[in-house]
Amino acid sequence: MAVNLHFSCVGHGSDVVLLHGLFGMGGNLGAVARALQDNHRVFSVDLPNHGRSDWCDSMALSDWSALLRRWMTQQGLPNAHFVGHSLGGKLSMQLALESPHLVNKLAVADIAPVAYQPSHDAIFLALKAVREARCESRAAAAHIMASTLDDDMVIQFLLMSLRRDDNGIYHWRFNLPVIEAGYGAARAGLEDKGQFTGPVQFIKGGDSNYILPQHREPILALFPQAKIKIIPGCGHWLHVQKPQLFNGIVARFLAGKIAGAEGERPKDPE
Repeated sequence: MAVNLHFSCVGHGSDVVLLHGLFGMGGNLGAVARALQDNHRVFSVDLPNHGRSDWCDSMALSDWSALLRRWMTQQGLPNAHFVGHSLGGKLSMQLALESPHLVNKLAVADIAPVAYQPSHDAIFLALKAVREARCESRAAAAHIMASTLDDDMVIQFLLMSLRRDDNGIYHWRFNLPVIEAGYGAARAGLEDKGQFTGPVQFIKGGDSNYILPQHREPILALFPQAKIKIIPGCGHWLHVQKPQLFNGIVARFLAGKIAGAEGERPKDPE
């Protein structure tokens, strides 16, 4: 069965595809889209099993990459720049390695092409508790999640993916059973598909542990032209915590100005 990907599009210019992270939707990168729309045609895509995109039985990045290639064909996109956060960054990297002719420039936000240990157990518990409670308000869902999660930013992020049915009951937009069953596939390192030799800008949250010094070697093995920029004073949601700085780095990179060598720390805007 065909899996259709929901998306929105703004702006004019060279094509840019934005891919969000786990449990998110395309609108999570709305500030990035608005920052780029004057010079680019920006597509914000809901990943499979997320947002308003169709659900499927797979969380494997190789399967999702095939869906993304099909979507690009449907939209008449021979190639595009890609900006991906977290899981969206991994999918962008997978596509670049499998089909380098489709990717012009690649910006990867706070993720490396490596396998990660499980770190979402509390989130899965909170999400299932909300599902079982059949909440009739977002406030009720937030209260339930607060008993498991102590980070209000995470709770507010997750609440964005609630929708209300005709009976007034809230449900998750994402395919929770398949995401949980396929969580290992989402955490897996990228398969060796050769190299992507085009321009790549990794952007790391200074307080995040998603990109570590030991990841430098696997990054350069797959992306030999990669540069790493560190944004101090923010964690994994760097595009939310430091939007002006993050968006500026992405815009300059897409304009042809590589942001700098690994470890260079940009200054906060005055």
